[in-house]
Amino acid sequence: MEFECILYEKRGRTATITLNRPRVLNAMNRRLWLDVQEALRDAESDDGVKVLVITGSGRAFSTGADLKESKDRSLEDYRAYLEELQEASRRIMRFAKPTIAAVNGFALGSGYELALACDIRIAAENAQIGSPEARVTSSVTGGAMRLIQDLIGPGRAKELLFTARNIDGLEAERIGLVNQAVPADQLMEAAYAMAGAIAENSSFSMRMIKRGLHMASEVSLEALMDYEIEACLACVSTKERQESLVRFEERKRP
Repeated sequence: MEFECILYEKRGRTATITLNRPRVLNAMNRRLWLDVQEALRDAESDDGVKVLVITGSGRAFSTGADLKESKDRSLEDYRAYLEELQEASRRIMRFAKPTIAAVNGFALGSGYELALACDIRIAAENAQIGSPEARVTSSVTGGAMRLIQDLIGPGRAKELLFTARNIDGLEAERIGLVNQAVPADQLMEAAYAMAGAIAENSSFSMRMIKRGLHMASEVSLEALMDYEIEACLACVSTKERQESLVRFEERKRP
């Protein structure tokens, strides 16, 4: 598949989307969001893909919206851009398979929000992560108003959003904004190691668990617990379940 603003490849059971506008630090335009959505559709429909990794080329994950483009947009055009951005973020959050953001270099604004939409974030120790929106008279998107608070609590979320300051990958790990921070030259190795560990497990189980985790913030505890029963029964009714039990018994044998 050929894309204008991303690279897309499959490596074993892992698909990788690489934001690829390095001359502008992977700043985001509407075409980039459309490319991301097309790659997401392909990865989701491919049964051979069990995990999706998203990263950036060059010195940045993404510096967010392309301000050169946005400066001359009409409000109507800006709305169309924002709607594509939000739809891509929804697709990532609701993506049936586990997603990992490998955060290299700068991850700012909607670039940082793209990483927030992923299930797991691994950052380079020297990555620069932040929300500059208040500094440029804008506002956050991609569900970040909830996602940041869910990860680090309302107090820290407000501090980062109101000050518009950047933090590095190590501080992001310390406060729980990313799962792991590693030296920059080990970032993709760490991301693919995580993807490999996830890919060893049941695709069906992960799909059911991820759906429940997404529901958890939207439905009552009673409704969630009812779903848990149905999800468990659906899993244990599969042929894959029986194969998993056989493998488990074989591992236990001396």
